[in-house]
Amino acid sequence: MKSVSTTTSTVIGTALLTAALALPSVEFAYGDAVPERGVVSFKYLNYQDSQGIVTQSGSNANGVNTVSGASSVAASSSSSSGYQNRIGVDAYTMMAVVPVAGKWSVGTTYTSDSVSGASPAYHSSGLTTMKDLRRAVDVQLTRYFSRGTLSASTSYSTESDYVSRGLSVKGSLSTEDKNTTVTLGGSFNNDSINPENQPNLDETKQVAAGLVGLTRVLTPVDIVQLNFAYSNGKGYYSDPYKLYDSRPRERNSVTALARWNHHFDDNGTDGTVHLSYRYYSDTFGIRAHTFDAEYVQPVFKGWSVSPLVRLYTQNEADFYLAVGAAELADPTKPTPPPAGAVYYSEDQRLSAFGAATLGLKVSKQINKDWLVDAKYEQYEQRAQWSLSGGGDKRLTPLKARSIQLGVSREF
Repeated sequence: MKSVSTTTSTVIGTALLTAALALPSVEFAYGDAVPERGVVSFKYLNYQDSQGIVTQSGSNANGVNTVSGASSVAASSSSSSGYQNRIGVDAYTMMAVVPVAGKWSVGTTYTSDSVSGASPAYHSSGLTTMKDLRRAVDVQLTRYFSRGTLSASTSYSTESDYVSRGLSVKGSLSTEDKNTTVTLGGSFNNDSINPENQPNLDETKQVAAGLVGLTRVLTPVDIVQLNFAYSNGKGYYSDPYKLYDSRPRERNSVTALARWNHHFDDNGTDGTVHLSYRYYSDTFGIRAHTFDAEYVQPVFKGWSVSPLVRLYTQNEADFYLAVGAAELADPTKPTPPPAGAVYYSEDQRLSAFGAATLGLKVSKQINKDWLVDAKYEQYEQRAQWSLSGGGDKRLTPLKARSIQLGVSREF
């Protein structure tokens, strides 16, 4: 079976590692000034997650009651630590941005994601093998002005059963002293969904989103940013590869993000700390909080190290269906939805849980043209870590690790 994009994208783009696995996109970080030089970069990502193994009695290797029964078909052999491998991802991204005529820049990104492994059909049970390949390309054109920018971009991605097309515009305007910048943006995505296990299902989804942001230079060593985003989505949100999965055909969300960067210029370290907090809320009933902390420390001769920590928590969706007594007794039988229920899902990604990520990035500026970097992150997710206190304790813990390697050249 091949997986629809709702599975693929969630694995590498949402609560699992959140922004940790984000590869370069056409949101180039050149601020309000046209880049003086072009840049070409390449990134490789290897991702692997694993789920706790349980016995027929319903206890996993860590002693937590769960439902991922021994009858589940794993994609690979179990490990000695009590976990079995599930989804693996190999992703390659190539990015380039070129200044044009002193007032413009053109950027493009190409990404190829190869996904394989096993995905649960319900809760953390019923693992079914899957494999898919996604290819995506983005192109962005930016015009620079004396006190702002205006950019437009288009994106296209395709996989075996999911095609996404997107358009976006964004503008920024700074005060005369360049200490304050206001950003406005909007985007629209139109997706086509044709799952291979349901040949007669031909669905679409449209998502319109808007963003307003404020960036302020407080001191020579402090920058803060506040962003507020809203999205309205209509269409097919259910996962056709999961049993008992029926979701509303509209999903609206609100996101608030606060960032603070501080550079230590007076203590001799020359380091910089990046702190951020993100609040997310949607009409599925999910409320989520994410806290990120990263410290960048130059070492010597172009080397720098960046440890990071990310904490995440969410409550369950209004229609999440927890593990029932019958499924607990026999993990091969999923919990049926209540009689007359319109919306329900046994997708563990819609349950309440908390997660922690620890990571370390090492980079080397070889010379003025070449930069190489390597990044490792370790992620763990547990129901009992949810701040809402309503986690489905019968789900097994989930772990993941990711390795990123990158090289870039300016010209």
